[in-house]
Amino acid sequence: MRQRRLAVRTGDGAGRPLAVSGPEHAWALRLFEKSILKQAKYRALVRYVGDTSDKDCLDLGSDNGVISYLLRSRGGRWTSADLSEKAVASIRSLVGTDVHLVDGIHMPFADGAFDRVVVIDLLEHVRDDTGCVAELARILRPGGELVVNTPHAKALSLVRPLRHRLGLTDAWHGHVRPGYTRKSLGGLLKDDFRIEAASTYSKFFSESLDVALNYVYLRSRGAPGGDPKGTVMTRTDLEKSARQFRLLARLYPLLWLWAKLDALCVGTQGYYLIVKARRSADGSPRAG
Repeated sequence: MRQRRLAVRTGDGAGRPLAVSGPEHAWALRLFEKSILKQAKYRALVRYVGDTSDKDCLDLGSDNGVISYLLRSRGGRWTSADLSEKAVASIRSLVGTDVHLVDGIHMPFADGAFDRVVVIDLLEHVRDDTGCVAELARILRPGGELVVNTPHAKALSLVRPLRHRLGLTDAWHGHVRPGYTRKSLGGLLKDDFRIEAASTYSKFFSESLDVALNYVYLRSRGAPGGDPKGTVMTRTDLEKSARQFRLLARLYPLLWLWAKLDALCVGTQGYYLIVKARRSADGSPRAG
């Protein structure tokens, strides 16, 4: 009997299809379909990244690779990189080629290699973030676009103290800093970039859901073992956590409704900050 090829279609959390794939990607897409925060992150990225057709693009720090895979499905010529061998191996298993291990400060790319660079939850893991931004400016073409997604280090947070009490510290996440505010990230970028847009997303209810899920992971798996990217859920990890994933799949409708209560948080800021900035057109640093 002829074997039937598995096709998996995933959505962006609002019922719109994103990609069709075979069995080698099925695990990552199944996980994405049950990850409310990862769906929100991808939607925010797509709004800021825009059309990538005929563009040379780099994504830095996309965790287990599913966002790398989905971004590549939108067109353009993509390269990926991350900070740990585990993350790089997972990304490579999904996208195949052009995946690199970096330290966040030295990038193995030529000057002006990219039209667009997307930094996904990486800057807060890099000790020398000033050096990292200088490298981002170097590898971007004059007029090129930079999109940075990072935890939002807002002054008032009801959830952050709870995170720490539960053991979900910055060190557990692999962070060398808790994230950035719009002002601090703007100060970091100002010499080489002009910020064109900034917003936050995933408010109190989504953030509390993230805490609950990470705490369950912490209790079941323990510390992440010093990985520079903290927790990275790979195919092997998912197979080891199959029972928990089945429970997550059953609870997903309730979790989705819980996250939707973010709409009640009028006038508050979200757990994640996303910024779009442009490299100076002449390639020279900006003052002030």
